[in-house]
Amino acid sequence: MQDTETLSALTIEKLNHSVATSNGELDILKGINLSIRDGESVAIVGASGSGKSTLLGLMAGLDQHTQGSIRLYDQPLEQLDEEGRAVLRGQYVGFIFQSFHLLPSLTALENVMLPNELKGDRSAKDRAQSLLEQVGLSHRISHYPRQLSGGEQQRVAIARAFASAPKILFADEPTGNLDSKNGALVEDLLFELNQKQGTTLVVVTHDPELAARCDRQIEIHDGELKES
Repeated sequence: MQDTETLSALTIEKLNHSVATSNGELDILKGINLSIRDGESVAIVGASGSGKSTLLGLMAGLDQHTQGSIRLYDQPLEQLDEEGRAVLRGQYVGFIFQSFHLLPSLTALENVMLPNELKGDRSAKDRAQSLLEQVGLSHRISHYPRQLSGGEQQRVAIARAFASAPKILFADEPTGNLDSKNGALVEDLLFELNQKQGTTLVVVTHDPELAARCDRQIEIHDGELKES
């Protein structure tokens, strides 16, 4: 296998995806072709219901697409079962969600430690502490999610996403639940960590300012891509 540094992070060819409804098959994505370079930042924009989050989930291997090819670091997702996709995500992928998805029974430090602890990494605590310091939360490491503001929770989620040094980070509306001040702070952190670690960033957003900071903007309209 080639070294991942020489590969596209993601290559999509002739992707179609449909779901079964009471009225028959509904086409969500149609004829998607897309290539994302290693280290690139790409914003996926479009109206609600256009297929943005569906595409993000398929690219990350969270769901199986109907037709076509998705290659994540040269691994064809359509040839992998659910377990195989999970292993690939563990190797390459980080996530940030609009609703944070922090575990309420764990402190900020424990939430950030978790991905590396599950891998048996003995440096999990040191790395988590370093990342929480980078996102300005070194004074909140022992606090639980319920004790943190929305902006603070999202900063913990960012630290957790970067804890395992993912090659590619998928972010679904990462500023959607935040006020403008916290949204701007989260944007800055995303791009700062993206540049420091060389992480490929793929973000679904309705925020035009966030989209404009990415290297490229890709618009989805009725399940079809149009590059801005």
